[in-house]
This record gives sequence, C-alpha cells and structure tokens, in this order.
Amino acid sequence: MENPPRGLPAPPPPGAAALPPGSYAGQVVLVTGGGTGLGKAIATEFARLGADLVIAGRRSGQLEAAREELAAVPGAGRVAAAVCDIRDPGRVAEVFDAAGAALGLPDVLVNNAAANFPSPAEDLSPNAWRAVVDITLTGTWFVTREFGRRHLTAGTPGSIVNIGASYAWTGGPGFAHSAAAKAGVKSLVETLAVEWGPYGIQINGLVPGLFPHADMTADIREGLARAAPGGRDSRQPALRTGAPRELGWAATFLASPYARFVTGHTLVVDGANWQRRAVVSPEVVPVREQLGRGPFGG
Repeated sequence: MENPPRGLPAPPPPGAAALPPGSYAGQVVLVTGGGTGLGKAIATEFARLGADLVIAGRRSGQLEAAREELAAVPGAGRVAAAVCDIRDPGRVAEVFDAAGAALGLPDVLVNNAAANFPSPAEDLSPNAWRAVVDITLTGTWFVTREFGRRHLTAGTPGSIVNIGASYAWTGGPGFAHSAAAKAGVKSLVETLAVEWGPYGIQINGLVPGLFPHADMTADIREGLARAAPGGRDSRQPALRTGAPRELGWAATFLASPYARFVTGHTLVVDGANWQRRAVVSPEVVPVREQLGRGPFGG
C-alpha cells in the first residue's frame, strides 16, 4: 500500500543555529520592523550568532519589550532600539547616526518594515495607496540608500536583505498596492546588486510564506487554527506552515560570509506554496466576493 503523504519534516528545535556560533560576533545588524513578528524572529537568529543589534520600529513600547527579549538570547551581543518611521529620510539618517555612535555602522541591513491590508483595487483611496507604497517601497529605499551611501563613503562592504513577497512575480489580487510595492522592492534587489557589487555591497531578497507568530491579529490566528488543526495545513504542499526561526536561518545565511557570491537573488521560503497549481483550476471568484464586499458603487 502506498505511504500516505507526510509533508516536509519539522525543522530543528528552537535554539538551534544554521551557522557556526559567533558567526556575527563583532558585526552590527539593523532590522527595521524588528520589534514584532517576523522581524523579531529574524533578529533573534542574528542575536543567537553573536550580532550587535539595532531594531527599529514605530512603537516604543513594543521595541523596548523586544530589546529586552533579544538581549536575553544566549550568545547575543548588545541590543539597541530606535523609534523610526522609515518614510522620514531625516529620521532614518538619525537612526544611522545613533547606531554608529553606540555600536558602529551597521554591517547588515534587514529591510523588514512594511504595511498591508486586503482591498479590491477599485476601493483603494489615494491615501491608502500611498500609505502602503510609501512604507513598503519608498521607506525601504530610504533605509537602503542611507546604508549604501555610508558604506560607499567609508569604503566598507555590507550586506542587505529585503523582505519581499511572492506576488512580486505573480501579482496579488486583493493586494494591488502591496504587490506593486513589493515588485519594486524586488527590482531594487536586482538593480543594486549590479550597481553596488563592485564596492562590496551585496543585496538579496527573502520571501516568507505562512509563518504563524504571536503578533498576528486574533482573526488571522483563528482562521489559521480552523484551516490547520493540529498544525497540519492541507493547503500547503509541505502539509505544514513554517516556523519563524526557519526564516531567520535563511536571513542569517544570505547576509553571511558563506553567501558572499549570492547577490541579486530573491529566495522564497514557503514550502513551495507559491508554485502550487491545481490540475483543474477552480472557478474564479471575484476579489470583491472573496472579501465580502458588495457591488462597487462607483
């Protein structure tokens, strides 16, 4: 009898590291959106490998709680927190100034901060469009530009990891604003890898799949629990969702000395879910119906 599908094996346990201990000792890593969710999960794995961390975000309370948590990670270096709206290039420059004074110029930048919400494209107001694009694309550019200019001035190498989304390739019905912004982020990866590679700056993208975490909203957590009882998600080819540390391990590899010849690449960590196709396509359900919206009134 044929063996039943089992899905991809579980990852190593929390506390395991993907690289040798101390791989980031003496290096400074800046993570935007590092106070919650996947940004904090990524920062945790850099901390475990000895990095000095700067986590940036818009909410001081969340940042301070995360700073204390990250400082307690075994092997962690120093941890600083900076309140920053990445849409403000002046404030971005101030964060780099403060990081440089306290810890040194960041060697690694992880652009994790973003904004998103579902909406039919026709319902997006100009302000809603700008809010998502300005944080996800323009803010990412402001931080990337500041990092690049400082390393170019100093003549030092650096590594950038941009957190992307798979709909940068496919389009994102219901998320036109975010999909357009993430496509821009992916293009930055490919453009800057060529422009800045001669100066020792590498840049890569990292696309997460479904990684449940404590900072998800209650409605998302409830939906996941209904869809994947016991953690088994039959909608994913892996038959499971991801563990946030798996994304952190991928980030620490991409920014590490072991990936120096990897640049201009976007790595998708989602158990092949974005490549899933049905043998027979399901019926098309308009986005408005999927989101429970009534007819568009013009």
